[in-house]
Amino acid sequence: MDRLGELEELANEIRSCTLCRLHENRINAVPGEGSGSSGVMFIGEAPGRSEDEMGRPFVGRAGQLLTELISLAGLRREDVYITNVVKCRPPGNRDPLEDEIRACLPYLRRQIQILRPRLIVTLGRHAAKTIAMEAGRSFRGMTRERGRSYIAVVAGVEVTIFMTYHPAAALYNPGLLERLREDFMKIPSLLSPAKRGATLDDFL
Repeated sequence: MDRLGELEELANEIRSCTLCRLHENRINAVPGEGSGSSGVMFIGEAPGRSEDEMGRPFVGRAGQLLTELISLAGLRREDVYITNVVKCRPPGNRDPLEDEIRACLPYLRRQIQILRPRLIVTLGRHAAKTIAMEAGRSFRGMTRERGRSYIAVVAGVEVTIFMTYHPAAALYNPGLLERLREDFMKIPSLLSPAKRGATLDDFL
């Protein structure tokens, strides 16, 4: 089975998942989408109302901004892979709870193993914290971590991890938009072989 076939098989498993309480109120689970052919994987926190209705990630206002930012990085949305730590919408768009994140983590790990991305871009605090923990690293808060990157092994895959704000944060606080743009403009250099060979100390 090819990579896209494996992803779709996993997506079907996610759509029927009942491992945590979030399945009780969902309209649709939101596995993720994109080919990942560029080697870039974006990981957000959890689906919102529009995503729950459509079963697709980042299709609301924050998703429109994410698509613009992806283009700013010189990429096409269809060539990256976009998913969330939690695959079902938390009630009222509240933060996902720790046990909900733990229940969903095996799905995220398998997505990483199938895609074997060169670069994971985390969007928001919960995604950053989750991936940092998966990399065996402590998370020191978005203020300190945003715009930084390092090479680590996640789910058995060596990958560059880059942390930035969730696009929704810039909708509520427009002052963050320029920082998001700055971060996304770093993405092409993070995909270069020379940058991928850098050590953690080179980025900090």
